[in-house]
Amino acid sequence: MGHTAEAEAGSGGLTATEHRLANGLRVVLSEDHLTPVAAVCLWYDVGSRHEVQGRTGLAHLFEHLMFQGSKQVSGNGHFELVQGAGGSLNGTTSFERTNYFETMPAHELELALWLEADRMGSLLTALDEESMENQRNVVKNERRQRYDNLPYGTAREKLFALMYPEGHPYHHTPIGSMADLDAATLEDARAFFRTYYAPNNAVLSVVGDIDPEQTLAWVEKYFGSIPAHEGKPVPRDGSLPDVLGGQHREIVEEEVPARALMAAYRLPADGPRACDAADLALTMLGGGESSRLYNRLVRRDRTAVDTGFGLLRLVGAPSLGLLQVVASGDVEVPVIEAAVDEELARFAEEGPSPEEMERAQAQLEREWLDRLGTVSGRADELCHYAVLFGDPTLAFTAVQRVLDVTAQEVQEVAKARLHAANRAVLVYEPTAPAGDGADGDDSSDSDSDPSDEEAGR
Repeated sequence: MGHTAEAEAGSGGLTATEHRLANGLRVVLSEDHLTPVAAVCLWYDVGSRHEVQGRTGLAHLFEHLMFQGSKQVSGNGHFELVQGAGGSLNGTTSFERTNYFETMPAHELELALWLEADRMGSLLTALDEESMENQRNVVKNERRQRYDNLPYGTAREKLFALMYPEGHPYHHTPIGSMADLDAATLEDARAFFRTYYAPNNAVLSVVGDIDPEQTLAWVEKYFGSIPAHEGKPVPRDGSLPDVLGGQHREIVEEEVPARALMAAYRLPADGPRACDAADLALTMLGGGESSRLYNRLVRRDRTAVDTGFGLLRLVGAPSLGLLQVVASGDVEVPVIEAAVDEELARFAEEGPSPEEMERAQAQLEREWLDRLGTVSGRADELCHYAVLFGDPTLAFTAVQRVLDVTAQEVQEVAKARLHAANRAVLVYEPTAPAGDGADGDDSSDSDSDPSDEEAGR
């Protein structure tokens, strides 16, 4: 087992150590003896951006298959064993990774490590046509519930298709299409596992009330004999110009509760300070009831019942600023859009006030500290920065990077990116008769992130 020097954290005294097994598995440990629990998080460097045309949704489908049994654990045994021991677990798939995680009573840590190692090393022995067909139907039903049969459910899927051109690795969302889910074969799934589910394509983090020496011994015992896999293809290039250079627009006539404006803006990829500046800009403009757009559209003009503006951070492609405004009563979308454009132009011209900067930075700081304050959130962020940026301890300095951003940087990114020539727009027009659900009730799943599909158990 290789070992790296301990990396001292830059926030709240948090620390982490990184180690590497001979088969390439990276292991990150962070002790926290505040409560007798331990979190295990395993990130594989594979997501929907690695999929090929005609097989969209395969990464998410395979995430479900990982819960269908392995050599030593049959059927639903993974869930039964973890929950029977008092733990919780799940898995999610995004554009850029697939992760699996358990939070356990500290004395049950070995069980979680054994379970993750067993399916990493032996899933193919249990993968068959029955489990493939079972989970194919589960994922198709998930698509119906979260996308096709939900008001505004396909909005973000449509926006991604408009923002990223045909053939771009981020053109489709992780849920995939019904046709591609139907087309996926058992051999497709087996080939996917052999290519991506290898120790040298993964990062394992363990955070909480742990004995590092004993934890490393268990990791070596259960993961050390799993062979590395070579031949993983390099992800397709996701780079694009900084701005669209024009506006993409689509009218969507559907049976939705109210008119709505949905839009996406092309923003800097995650990593540089400009992405943190964009996050702050969107927080001031649409992050909660103190934001400019909420105050203008909901409180002052009363043209909307709800509004939100948030950042979807991406590393391998431009990030997206996602705007949603649900109209009030019979208000027409052009009225709302004109007010949005006016507020964005004013923000770009004037920049944020000192009070807005302080409030937005405090809001993002709280969100980050909430994540790092739980063993499960910290384990996830350590994997995040290890897989996507190469250094897990960047998670501990993320708060300070947000606090270091200046008002000028926020104004610059707003002026360069938050305008009509750099966005895709969806205008929702209800097909239901007037008065039939057009009271402004927002039935959309605004918190649902299409970049983060769960196993859903």
